[in-house]
Amino acid sequence: MRIHALLLCAMLIVCACGKSSDDPPQKSEEFKVTVYPAEKVQKTKTQKVYVHLMPWFESKETSPDGKWGQHWTMANKNPDIINGSGQREIAAHFYPLTGPYASGDAAIIEYQLLLMKLSGIDGVFIDWPGTTVLYDYPLLVKNTEKLIAKLDKVGLTFAIVYEDQNINHAYDAKVISDKLAAAQQDMAYLSSNYFTKSSYIKLNNKPLLMVFGPQTFTTENEWTNVFNGLSTKPAFFTLWNASSKSGKNATGEFAWVTKPHLADLNNFYGNAYSGVKIASAYPGFKDFYTQGGWGNTLFTIDHNNISTFNATLDLALNSGLESIQLVTWNDYGEGTMLEPTKEFGYGFLTSLQSKLGVNYTQTELELVAKLYEMRKKYPGSAENQKKMDQVFYYLVSNKITEAKALLQEIK
Repeated sequence: MRIHALLLCAMLIVCACGKSSDDPPQKSEEFKVTVYPAEKVQKTKTQKVYVHLMPWFESKETSPDGKWGQHWTMANKNPDIINGSGQREIAAHFYPLTGPYASGDAAIIEYQLLLMKLSGIDGVFIDWPGTTVLYDYPLLVKNTEKLIAKLDKVGLTFAIVYEDQNINHAYDAKVISDKLAAAQQDMAYLSSNYFTKSSYIKLNNKPLLMVFGPQTFTTENEWTNVFNGLSTKPAFFTLWNASSKSGKNATGEFAWVTKPHLADLNNFYGNAYSGVKIASAYPGFKDFYTQGGWGNTLFTIDHNNISTFNATLDLALNSGLESIQLVTWNDYGEGTMLEPTKEFGYGFLTSLQSKLGVNYTQTELELVAKLYEMRKKYPGSAENQKKMDQVFYYLVSNKITEAKALLQEIK
């Protein structure tokens, strides 16, 4: 009996030694992300809806000189000044819900593209500066390419709106000596880097290329020469009433925002132009140029809360045209932004959801905002960031319930 007790005691000692209190705790199982392909958001309207986006915003962290980008500051504003409401001083009459941001920030890109998708938007028309090394143009190209890299995962398409006026700016600054060669270089870059992507918008198998103008090249012969090196010529769209400046090179025209605005829209939709037309809808127009020290105010179109947007969107939807461009996602300098702001909340996007027959509401848009908030709250937590990656894949695949549940778990 005594031997049995001694053996039992020895066994207990061995077991205790094998389970030291100094042993590290077992690690919890690492979270694994399941990738889901993007699915289309269901809507009742069949027209394609695109939104014009400016990739030109920079923060102190992303600017080469460590300063806020000029589109937040213009000539005289300082976002480092914060008012009693916690808002930074920016060169705009309206304030983004996120606060001022960098266009190349991965979290902002995710936020913007998810909001677009869940609002019923099909793709993005990206304002593109060209490849000349002047001002902030190279940064804009980098921001553009960061955004493009995310489009397939979200399930959105894109096309380029070419700022041919920048060729003149570069020439006047003596950065280039040959305008045509610079434009041909831009076209070669677009052809090699963008036009071949599956997410690039095509019209009759031709890449859609828009121009904000034209302003530098204004004859058919000039545009023929600009496109001369391309194996596939683009489906080329100019601003409304400007296709004559490119002659037979033009496939169509796109509407913009001017005053008197409703009259101009009705005239464009009803005129006898035989090319393809792209409609436009916008929330209003209230630029900051005078207050920001960037020249004179252009004109003003009252937003009337969201009534101006509703009126222009209704006109576009009833125009009979196949495509609509929303003007714009984020031009704060001209007050045409549709993304969520302190002043308008989600109003423009929820109205868009309703008029397009999208099943989603502000509730889903707020999930996107929550995801952005969490991205910024836990930048150094790899585990939480993986969970947020999973939330992203849930959202792009319309798994809203799963996205909401997982987002609530993140602490």
